[in-house]
Amino acid sequence: MDENEPQHHISSHHHMKIHWKEFFKSSDDTLVKDTTLVEKSSLVGRVGIMLLGCGTGAWRVRDSMNTIARALDITCSADIGLLTISYTCFDVDNKSYSQTLSLPTTGVNMNKLNKMEDFVRRFETENEYWTIGAVHQELNQIEKHTKSYSLTIAALSAGLACASFIFLLGGGLPEMICTFFGAAIGNYFRGVMGKHKVTLVAKIAVGVAISCAIYFFCFRLGEKFLGWNYHHAYGYIGSMLYVIPGFPFITSGLDMSKLDMRSGLERLSYAVLTIMIATMVGWGVATTLSLKPGSIPELTLNPVMLTVLRLIASFGGVYGFSIMFNAKPSMATVAALIGAFANTLRLGLAEFNHVPAPLAAFIGSLLAGLVASFVRDKVGFPRIAITVPAIVIMVPGLYMYRAVFNFGVTNINIGAYWIMNALMIITALPIGLLTARILTDPKWRHAD
Repeated sequence: MDENEPQHHISSHHHMKIHWKEFFKSSDDTLVKDTTLVEKSSLVGRVGIMLLGCGTGAWRVRDSMNTIARALDITCSADIGLLTISYTCFDVDNKSYSQTLSLPTTGVNMNKLNKMEDFVRRFETENEYWTIGAVHQELNQIEKHTKSYSLTIAALSAGLACASFIFLLGGGLPEMICTFFGAAIGNYFRGVMGKHKVTLVAKIAVGVAISCAIYFFCFRLGEKFLGWNYHHAYGYIGSMLYVIPGFPFITSGLDMSKLDMRSGLERLSYAVLTIMIATMVGWGVATTLSLKPGSIPELTLNPVMLTVLRLIASFGGVYGFSIMFNAKPSMATVAALIGAFANTLRLGLAEFNHVPAPLAAFIGSLLAGLVASFVRDKVGFPRIAITVPAIVIMVPGLYMYRAVFNFGVTNINIGAYWIMNALMIITALPIGLLTARILTDPKWRHAD
């Protein structure tokens, strides 16, 4: 069973597979506009649950469901969460049909989102000529051809993203090498567990534990054969940053800004749960290996060289995260170009101009949102597929880890310092994106 395959919400213990064909009694050559309310409503629900399975926010899911419903001359009212959609459709004769659909787990697939948004746009203008058979063939093709990347590619992407991330946090070549192997191997095993439908908590815990252990093993090899300084061991935090749930963190803020409180709070809870598991396991492994978050040896680079390398590392980091989000290479490249300039600007403002980190994060996020709005019209990719990956690299995973580590050893005041820094930056990032959205998107700007 595919992990994004929609499920009935009626079993007592497990999610049951939904057989869409059972809802459609009309023949395949029947025009969609001539079908029954049950059939029209089921199509609206299938489009909604496929979009929710892509990891996009509730506003986008609802907007697409409404677009399909309007094209079919029915009205749709939907309540959307992280994994479930409860909705009712009404027709002109005041008949109604309600359904609840759910996913077994959450994930992110930007290639599928791109194909789904394209389908919704075409259906809106061409629905009068579409038959039931054509619609289901199209949706089945999208399901079939937008699977996740292989475990190997996902692992290498995590290695690239985290190695770039640790450089941006001040790490040098030793940290980048150890982080690459730690993140790649940890994410590979997390993916293997995902294929076997292992639960979220276990996947994260095992992935993080393996990443930290592999980092430490690689560091010990470097220390023995290359004479690395012990302070390079402090970069182990970078090897686990691939689990930081940037997508749900940022979409939760966007959903709450549109008063989609259920979806926003569920996404936020999921993100906090993920971070708590990851940081607690990281702390436990670090304590076992007698590691602690210390200072990585400083890089001796002049500002121009540092800025150039930050551009390259930001590009690599965003590209790696985009591939982890199952974006196609062209989409990942656009996001990486935007993220490279936005993140380098953020770091430059904070370091060279002494702008407070949350304000620098807001400016970087705002720039990413504005550029993405302009670029989106040229390339046609979903806005969220290029904005969110572009700013995920700004999520302060290091600060969150330092906070939990210090709380763990009862350094409450230092832990509070790091957690407040993290919260200010995490709040600033979605605010920057939604400010750009309000300025450039009339549909988002209004509440009707």
